[in-house]
Amino acid sequence: MSEAQVTITPLKNGPNLVQGVVRVLGPDGQELPHKESFALCRCGGSANKPFCDGTHRRIGFQADGVDPAAAKSVGQ
Repeated sequence: MSEAQVTITPLKNGPNLVQGVVRVLGPDGQELPHKESFALCRCGGSANKPFCDGTHRRIGFQADGVDPAAAKSVGQ
């Protein structure tokens, strides 16, 4: 099996951190510009969906099903 080229890590009570080379498409099928490492919104409150803008902190987002011992708290 080959080594993963993209890693997606759910951050504790925060976004999904995406690292690697990946294409992100908008609802219209157009590619959205992004960096090689970026965060996707999980709380639903971002004004910049699908990307995270930090709203999860302001609204007190609590993730379901994330083991706090296993989740990273990067950027929290």
